[in-house]
Amino acid sequence: MLIYTQVSAKKSMNTKILYIEDELFLGRIVKETLEDQGFEVILETDGARVMNRFNSYSPDICVVDIMLPNIDGYSLCRQIRGLYQHLPIIFLTAKVETADLVKGFEAGGTDYIRKPFSIEELIVRIKNQLNLKNANGHEPVNKDNEINLGAYTFYPGRYELHSPSGIHKISQRDMQILSMLCSNRNRVTDRKELLLSVWGDDSFFNSRNLDVYIRKLRTHLSEDNSIEIQTIKGKGYLFIAL
Repeated sequence: MLIYTQVSAKKSMNTKILYIEDELFLGRIVKETLEDQGFEVILETDGARVMNRFNSYSPDICVVDIMLPNIDGYSLCRQIRGLYQHLPIIFLTAKVETADLVKGFEAGGTDYIRKPFSIEELIVRIKNQLNLKNANGHEPVNKDNEINLGAYTFYPGRYELHSPSGIHKISQRDMQILSMLCSNRNRVTDRKELLLSVWGDDSFFNSRNLDVYIRKLRTHLSEDNSIEIQTIKGKGYLFIAL
């Protein structure tokens, strides 16, 4: 279902979008509207055919419905993320339970929109995801952007956390959150500021997702007892690291 709103006629850059939606009528409307805004859009209705699309089409971003035939959106996100670590993935969902949204983020989604949605909101979220990708995903890696954290070395540009046991590949969200914690090392990072910086809003659902990412980072950093992410109730997080 789509909510119609007035969309500016201003053209966008030639961004390539892979849009996966099994409701053909809705898919065609969204596709045509995005194309009117200057986006290049490929519409796919069957989850099982999506991965083959990457052989001939290299999208800048994916918009994925959760309820799909043959392969559901969660499984599809995991497949895409396994091959394309930094590709933004916005998932569409009619589900309202927090557990479902958390499941989507854990599968590899970087943002979500609830159905019914407006094209205007979709365009804003697409542009926000692309801005985050450009800001954080294409920086050259060199000695200068190493961050030493006790027994660890963090490489934001590579999305890597090197530990005594090996190399941990981390997600874009992990990188953004850990980078912000590092910038406030041994000081409190405000929770709302963290949510606004990484997700663009501080909704209840994003707040729950932040909890998931913090738990994951604590696990990644558990090899060094001197490193700690403390939850400061009502404030945010105190990141303790040498």
